Amino acid sequence: MKHISAHIKRSSERSRQTERGELMRYFVEKLNAGREQDGLPPISMGRMGKMLEKIPTKDLYYIKSVCDEAKNFSKKFWWLLNPDKYDKGKKS
Repeated sequence: MKHISAHIKRSSERSRQTERGELMRYFVEKLNAGREQDGLPPISMGRMGKMLEKIPTKDLYYIKSVCDEAKNFSKKFWWLLNPDKYDKGKKS
């Protein structure tokens, strides 16, 4: 029989998980897989949180669905975060 503290610790860990955190973890895993192949350093959860802090959760679901359908997940993700940055280069 386990001590009661084993059950309390487990329940507190679950309560800290949020749907936004799960989406951030999904983006980090997908982006870091491609970055590792290219020899770039991985993106941390803190950095991902800072990049996505002003984007509502419902929009993150949209970004996820669009990126999943795209040929290149990483390229589509970065374009959706800041399309103006990539459109300026084509106009010049």
